[in-house]
Amino acid sequence: MRAARTLATLDEVGAGDHVCQLLDPAEEVADHSRAFVADGALFGDKVLVIGTAPREMGERVQLVLDPAQLDGSLLTAVRREAAAADREGFRSLRVLHHVTPAGRPAGGEELLRCELELEEFAADSGALVVCVYSGAGWDASMLDQVRCVHPQHLGSRPVSPAFGVYRTGRDGWMVNGVIDADGAPGFGAILRTLLAQSATVRLLCQDLEFFDAAGMSALADAARSLPDRKILCEGTNETVRLVWELSGFAVPSVPVVMAP
Repeated sequence: MRAARTLATLDEVGAGDHVCQLLDPAEEVADHSRAFVADGALFGDKVLVIGTAPREMGERVQLVLDPAQLDGSLLTAVRREAAAADREGFRSLRVLHHVTPAGRPAGGEELLRCELELEEFAADSGALVVCVYSGAGWDASMLDQVRCVHPQHLGSRPVSPAFGVYRTGRDGWMVNGVIDADGAPGFGAILRTLLAQSATVRLLCQDLEFFDAAGMSALADAARSLPDRKILCEGTNETVRLVWELSGFAVPSVPVVMAP
């Protein structure tokens, strides 16, 4: 069972984890990720770096992928490499996703899509995925969105976000925490990204603690943003369903289904 948690070190990373590690500008990615990469040889994992591989890691890295040069989606690429690792006799795929402001995918939505694909991949395959954000010049709101789609956190700024959207099973996304005015823009961006990839997005809301008017507006706007899309919210409590209806969102023009 995947669990959202804060890690003390990368030694705690386990199968299916998707970790967000935020480094201060002065910190070097090699200093913080060297042990994670070296453990690939110890445990029999194939090491894949997405982005820039620090030269200090050398022969410990079997493959480096440039997201800008991929023929197809990142999800397709990492699944292909996971299948290759299995055929080659490795225990699993160990992924280091190194992102800098200069090297990130163009546009915040593209970066968010990459992270949601890695979250889906980690959950479905049991691979170990660590996403390291380093360098100066990051937009704070973008980092907040990125943090929300990682179940595990580590680094100089490891505080967990107010809400999370995590993969559960093969056909749904768990939503937990608090979605209020502060988190509503990020929540909307995550939903629009998911809807761009799937006609129906299934949200499991049993662990959603609070959902205010701004959060509901973000949900409704996202659902209306693309044609022929639908969001299914399962596990919503009676209060959420009542407020949704009283707010005027329970209408055919808003393709959202609120289910207990």
